[in-house]
Amino acid sequence: MPTLDELLKSVEEKSLRHKLLDPNFSLIQLMKDMCQCFVELATDSSHESQERGVISDVNGFGSRSGDPESCSLAVVPRYQTGRDELRSLHDSNDITKGEEVVEIPWVNEVNNECPPSFHYIPGNLVFQNAYVKFTLSQITEDHCCTSCIGNCLSSSSPCVCVAETLYGFAYTADGLLKDDFLQECISMTRDPQLQSISSCMDCPLERSRNEEMLEPCKGHLNRKFIKECWRKCGCHKQCGNRVVQRGIRRKLQVFFTTDGKGWGLKTLEKLPKGAFVCEYIGEILTIKERHERTMTENPPSVLLDAYWNLKGALKDEEYLCLDASFYSNVARFINHRCLDANLIEIPVKIETPDHHYYHLAFFTTREVDALEELTWDYGIDFDDDNDQPNKKFQCKCGSKFCRNMKRPSRSRPLAR
Repeated sequence: MPTLDELLKSVEEKSLRHKLLDPNFSLIQLMKDMCQCFVELATDSSHESQERGVISDVNGFGSRSGDPESCSLAVVPRYQTGRDELRSLHDSNDITKGEEVVEIPWVNEVNNECPPSFHYIPGNLVFQNAYVKFTLSQITEDHCCTSCIGNCLSSSSPCVCVAETLYGFAYTADGLLKDDFLQECISMTRDPQLQSISSCMDCPLERSRNEEMLEPCKGHLNRKFIKECWRKCGCHKQCGNRVVQRGIRRKLQVFFTTDGKGWGLKTLEKLPKGAFVCEYIGEILTIKERHERTMTENPPSVLLDAYWNLKGALKDEEYLCLDASFYSNVARFINHRCLDANLIEIPVKIETPDHHYYHLAFFTTREVDALEELTWDYGIDFDDDNDQPNKKFQCKCGSKFCRNMKRPSRSRPLAR
């Protein structure tokens, strides 16, 4: 019986006898090359055989039963994904990757498109220059209820936390917005006659567009706000005045719409009127940083401008907005609807008494049925041709109140 070396040498001699091979030809090297090619072909997603999704036996051994139908390989359908698309894949069972208390799945029953690539974050993060500082020393006894115990809502009178709101607690014992507070917020947003507009002497928006030729400020909508208890308060963590800070609790789903709007967000359960759904989360940018991004992109940004004129001029790093382009949560999928959206955004102060930074929380404007898409009014002024982020926006809301048309007179924009 010849040895393996003798066998290899004999085959090499016969192969070299025809003088068609390199003098340094080695059969063992040829076998190694064949093995390497096999590995490369097996792992190449563009190879024809890989389209069928070959999965090997976990033990690495074939069947020894002798049954011709028994096999160590299984053939299953496989969705082909390019390298760029792979980077945008999210867990279909939970797009939050465990960042939220509840799982939020995504589904696409229209085509093979995956959700856009972004980093999921449950809270806002400063991009670079924005001034957002939380310190315990900032929170004086005038801004926290240190003497409260248990649930502040059960107290006979509003605690210190809501003293500056002038209208008491915004929440009911069920964790919903009080109806009169919600209706007033809705009216201030939708009815031009009830809107309180303030104008900046030196508007950072206009300055970012053209610093040499400043146009007058077009105005910013003043808003009611909610003040929640926080770390320095003496109340319980489950206090009824701590709703937004607990995060998402509702059953939601990211889905691909069938009416040409792309991705959207729907509720999987019936939502009562005044229910908290989620925050608008993103990178905290200065207005200058926002303008720089609009030069190359069309970022989905929201201004935190509800109180820009409250205490006079702010510093450049205190005029802020939220950008959901790269870091965000499921709120980035909420589509626009003119005027009669089922969500409304309300400023919520939690960590700091400063007005230049606040949370933007979404609450239902009415009862929302299960499987209904969630929408909010972006506040876009379609007449403002100078607003770079809105130039490319094509409204497909389908509302009978749609503002996406040129009107003879310019109206004031709603806050974004």
